[in-house]
Amino acid sequence: MIVGLQRTSRALFTALVLGALFGLWELLVQSGVIPAFILPAPSGVLLTAVNSFSRIAPHMLITLAAVGYGIASAFAAALVTALLMHRFRSVRIVLYPLLVISQTVPLIVLAPLFILWFGFGILPKVLVVILVCFFPIAVNTLEGLDSTDRDITDLFASMGAGGLRILFSAKLPAALPHLFSGLKIAATYSMIGAVIGEWLGGTKGLGVYMVRAQKAFAIDQVFAAILYISAISISLLLLVLFLQRLIMPWHKEARL
Repeated sequence: MIVGLQRTSRALFTALVLGALFGLWELLVQSGVIPAFILPAPSGVLLTAVNSFSRIAPHMLITLAAVGYGIASAFAAALVTALLMHRFRSVRIVLYPLLVISQTVPLIVLAPLFILWFGFGILPKVLVVILVCFFPIAVNTLEGLDSTDRDITDLFASMGAGGLRILFSAKLPAALPHLFSGLKIAATYSMIGAVIGEWLGGTKGLGVYMVRAQKAFAIDQVFAAILYISAISISLLLLVLFLQRLIMPWHKEARL
């Protein structure tokens, strides 16, 4: 009961703060303090988003496809990589520095190269999403595997479990909280990666739509696209939280 009241209080406080910020924004624009052609009012952005949905929807589907393929591929590759790095020290010595180096190269540089190498289709955007999502999932999962309680592994070993059995039956379940932490970061950043890839080169997608709206000085259309991007990012995060709660309901961070 107390926990439920605390959650309700937090939700109400968040809603009040956001309502106050958007109300101030609306007031500043409606009163003429901020010109609408520079920063449209929230009501105008929402109206434009609704009226432009039929035009934005095809672009949204393309971006969602890139995000879906990218996250799925990054998750599979990151999980396998983390398991290999934890299991084999030689693999960790070789791969871990490469993972760190991959995060030092700006996406703004890599995205045009992917387009040059793989064309203007969906593949370059998927690769950008993979690059964004792979690192947080792999590193967090590896940390979870490394930090497994020694008493748990000793218990499995005392019952005759081999290395692989301990890895998949003890260490991997114990690493789930870390894995989901990385997945939350990846889900949040995946839309950014897809939009950047589309922004720098593409024929369809929310990034392409934003570039065209920007060149046409349709600021309200740009903000409408941003609204959809934010809504999708939040939805992806909520989906990960739902999966975390479904798979590991015993963990405190899985409770919304």
